[in-house]
Amino acid sequence: MIRTQIQMEEDQIEWLRAEAGARGVSVSQLIREGINLFRAQEERFPEEKKKRALAAVGRFSSGASDVSERHDDYLAETFRKEGHHGK
Repeated sequence: MIRTQIQMEEDQIEWLRAEAGARGVSVSQLIREGINLFRAQEERFPEEKKKRALAAVGRFSSGASDVSERHDDYLAETFRKEGHHGK
């Protein structure tokens, strides 16, 4: 395992300590379990993510009418303007 440090609100650490004590596990174990639950939820609902992404389609206007045909050109132009040096 990799050791790391995080910052949290005082009420969060108080709750974590109390919950870990009640469960008989370490605070670290409780945090790992929470991360695993979050990951499982994210992986279980990819359709919800897709739905949210599709809901954004058409909500913004660039003023260009040929974006679907020239999206690569527009992306390359934006990268040039911003100084990206990718291949």
